[in-house]
Amino acid sequence: MIVAAGQFVVTPDWQMNAHTCVTLMAQAARQQASLLVLPEALLARDDNDPHMSVKSAQMLDGGFLSLLLEESRKNMLTTILTIHVPSSSGRAVNTLVALREGHIIAHYAKLHLYDAFNMQESARVDAGHEIAPLIDVDGMKVGLMTCYDLRFPELALSLALKGADILALPAAWVRGPLKEKHWATLLAARALDTTCYIVASGECGNKNIGQSQVVDPQGVVVAAAGEAPQLIIAEVTQQRLSQTREKLPVLRNRRFAPPQLM
Repeated sequence: MIVAAGQFVVTPDWQMNAHTCVTLMAQAARQQASLLVLPEALLARDDNDPHMSVKSAQMLDGGFLSLLLEESRKNMLTTILTIHVPSSSGRAVNTLVALREGHIIAHYAKLHLYDAFNMQESARVDAGHEIAPLIDVDGMKVGLMTCYDLRFPELALSLALKGADILALPAAWVRGPLKEKHWATLLAARALDTTCYIVASGECGNKNIGQSQVVDPQGVVVAAAGEAPQLIIAEVTQQRLSQTREKLPVLRNRRFAPPQLM
C-alpha cells in the first residue's frame, strides 16, 4: 500500500493551517495513498509564544477538524495528526486523531510529555493514560505514537506485540545540538526494535527540523524530506514485513516480559 507524510510550517492562523492540511490530504489521495501522517500540534504555532498551541486549543468538534473531516469524506484516505484539545482552564491534551471517511476513527492522548532540553510540555499539557488501540488501514495494523514517545522503546514494542505493522508518528521535533541525529537514529532504532515500518512526519520551520521519514522494518529510509514543506510518498508491503520478521525474529526471540504502562 502507499503511505505518505506531509510536513509544513504551522502558522498562528488555524484556518490557514487547516487549508494546508486539506491540500496535503488531497495531494496524498491523488497519489493513491491509503495513509497520510501530518505533524504534531497543527492548530497554531508562534515562534514568539511557546504556549500558542495550548492557547488555541479546540474541541474535537471544532472548526479545525470540521474542515479536515469534510475533506476526508471525499476518499478512503486515513489521515493522522495531533491537535490540542482543552482539558481545564489554561490546559489541554495533546491529542492524536485518525480521520477517515468523515469520521474520527481513533484518538490518543500523548503519553510522554516533552519535559526535556529545557522545555516543559507538562506545564500546560495533561498526559494521557492509555495506549491507543491499533487501527486497520488496507489490511495492515497501525500503531499510534506522538513525537517524544519515540524516545521510549516500551511504547513501540507494546504496539508491535499487539500486532502493529506500521507505527505512525506525528512530531514537531525541536532543533538543537545533535537533535537531527537523535531523530534519525531513534526512527531507525524503533523500526529495528519492532520490525515495523515507521511513517513519521515532522513540522518544519524556524524551531523544528522537518525531516519526515518513512523507514522500513530493517531500518532502511525509503522516503525522506529535508527542512522545507514537502509531501513524501512510499510503498509499504506485507512481503517486506514477513521477510524481515522471518530472518530477524526479535519479537519472538525476546526474553523479557511485555512492557506495562505505569
